[in-house]
Amino acid sequence: MELPSDDELRVASLGEPSVPSPLTPQAHFIDEEARVQVCSDLAEMRPFLVRGEDPPAFEPAGPRAQLRFDPQSTVAGIVTCGGLCPGLNNVIRSIVLTLQHAYGCRRVLGFKYGFAGLAQRSADPPIELDLDFVDNIHEHGGTVLGSSRGGQDTGEMVDTLMRHGVNVFFVIGGDGSLRGAHALYKEITRRGENIAIVGVPKTIDNDLAWIEQSFGFSTAVEESQRALDAAHAEAKGAWNGIGLVKLMGRQSGFIAAHASLANSDVNFCLVPEVPFSMGGERGFLRALEVRLARKHHAVIAVAEGAGQELVRGSSSAGNPGRDASGNVRFADVGTYLKDRIKEHFARSNIPVTIKTIDPSYILRSLPANASDAEFALVLGQHAVHAGLAGRTNLVIGSWNQRFTHVPIPLAVSHRKCVDPSGRLWHRVLEALQQPANMQ
Repeated sequence: MELPSDDELRVASLGEPSVPSPLTPQAHFIDEEARVQVCSDLAEMRPFLVRGEDPPAFEPAGPRAQLRFDPQSTVAGIVTCGGLCPGLNNVIRSIVLTLQHAYGCRRVLGFKYGFAGLAQRSADPPIELDLDFVDNIHEHGGTVLGSSRGGQDTGEMVDTLMRHGVNVFFVIGGDGSLRGAHALYKEITRRGENIAIVGVPKTIDNDLAWIEQSFGFSTAVEESQRALDAAHAEAKGAWNGIGLVKLMGRQSGFIAAHASLANSDVNFCLVPEVPFSMGGERGFLRALEVRLARKHHAVIAVAEGAGQELVRGSSSAGNPGRDASGNVRFADVGTYLKDRIKEHFARSNIPVTIKTIDPSYILRSLPANASDAEFALVLGQHAVHAGLAGRTNLVIGSWNQRFTHVPIPLAVSHRKCVDPSGRLWHRVLEALQQPANMQ
């Protein structure tokens, strides 16, 4: 992958900060000259060093000694966008706690139902968020602010922020939400207004570019184990039993890959990034035949976006059509695989029992596990530090075990995917003893 340029890594700022931070020195203020290296391998750094150049690096996240906004007069806004994800309430709570408890900000507004809450026609006024309101919201799944998909009129949204006097606006969302946040930044810049736009990476599929992990992913992988354990029990409970678990991941198969690594009972992992065929001597059905002949049971973890060309080409799949945003709907790969497996083994007069499990909406709506709860808390803290310091058009990232400021255009420049020739997929093949080529 091509390394980002200095221009792509440069974080926008609303001006020279001049307000002393109310945090104590124990907050470990960030040195503005500090940087987090993009490269972790000396071989990648060496060409830059030979030329006498600094290797590409992120601006580190964290508290600044000087702020752009006076916390006492700052009005902050928060919105949650897109699908549900474990940890949403944790991030909301962290932002409010940090703003009010640490910095002494007096007003935090929560806008309802995503960007729709900023539209002129919205019937839902923003909620006043305070320490009492967020006291125990982290114990529950979902989002207390509600959410929605799809964009709204950018000008109307900026008008709403200005009408409420918002200085710092936090957008908790994935790639589509962050593109909306970037549109807000551009309109705010065009108008010459001083409103900081700060994103917090919410994508359960963990597919934002140049961000190692987003919150909710750890919970999704952990809870996938319940479904895989159930599939294994069902598979072993019948002669030639097959447990088929469809996991989230339309373009990126990270949940399926990591869940398969964490569960030693998975035999096949199918992800969108690695094509496979059903028939032929090297196809998936032949590999499944070999597995059943040897062990008489099998567990399959499949990401929802795997094999979509096969599924859409199937006469039984029909036309999946398009959603309201014009995107092609994903056909049900779980149903497709179940039907093809049944047909194949029926032709060979081999009895099989297939149990399918789809835990997708259960995973989305769960409270965060311990790892995600801590991670979401820190993301929220760093988002507040960035916004009050006047940083804008960025999302809080994690890279090389450090928290970073990632310009939004860089974070949405491409979708992070499982590399079929990378270490992660090699570990999957090695652990599952799955054929490397099923085409």
